[in-house]
Amino acid sequence: QVQLVESGGGLVQPGGSLTLSCAASGSIFSIYAMGWYRQAPGKQRELVAVIINGVNANYGDFVKGRFTISRDIAKNAVYLQMNSLKPEDTAVYYCNAHMMTDQPIQSYWGQGTQVTVSS
Repeated sequence: QVQLVESGGGLVQPGGSLTLSCAASGSIFSIYAMGWYRQAPGKQRELVAVIINGVNANYGDFVKGRFTISRDIAKNAVYLQMNSLKPEDTAVYYCNAHMMTDQPIQSYWGQGTQVTVSS
């Protein structure tokens, strides 16, 4: 069974940093894109960052150079380094991957990890 497992969320003060990790496991043939989305209470889920084919990275407009996404292709993992965190970054962060497994290419989601930015 294919799954995405996230880690690294938690409570951090404004201006602080966190690194989120996500690893894919199971019968994975190929990963085309991996990224992070977030959803705050009462708001729609939005793109934080995505890395496509392990090379091309796109970020949400609100990131403004504060976050960096990276991939470890050998480990089927993606990371999100978040710096200069703001209270408005508080949300559940979800890992997403477009993967070919023993099924055609599908979008998979992790269970989410809470990030809280507060003093």
